Amino acid sequence: MNATRELINILIHLAEADKHFARAERDLIIRIAEERHLPGEQVANLIRQPDPISTPEKMTIEERYDYLYLTIELIFADRHIFQSEIDFCKKIAPKLGFGAEAIDFFVEHYGTMPSTGLKANVLENFTKSGFGG
Repeated sequence: MNATRELINILIHLAEADKHFARAERDLIIRIAEERHLPGEQVANLIRQPDPISTPEKMTIEERYDYLYLTIELIFADRHIFQSEIDFCKKIAPKLGFGAEAIDFFVEHYGTMPSTGLKANVLENFTKSGFGG
């Protein structure tokens, strides 16, 4: 699976974590897919039937951070934060090489700290040691 398709798949799983795929979440996923040139038909197929989630391989820490950050954006897209979405992100974070506590940091500081500050803090304090990439 290519990196863009994997990202969109992860975001779809996250959007469905609260059992309600909100319009704002769907719009954000479609926008991200379009920006990354993933064909609309593939996105529609993934929305109908998401692929199982696998661990992104051969990605840099920067790319893995971007995935994690996009999952956080999706949590905030519909302005309703559900525990199930946070729990899902906490399951994804370690697969991307970050501690689950990075999600708590994001939730606490999203929208109040510049994105560059978020990134620097997460990369410095929440990266799991010994994770390849």
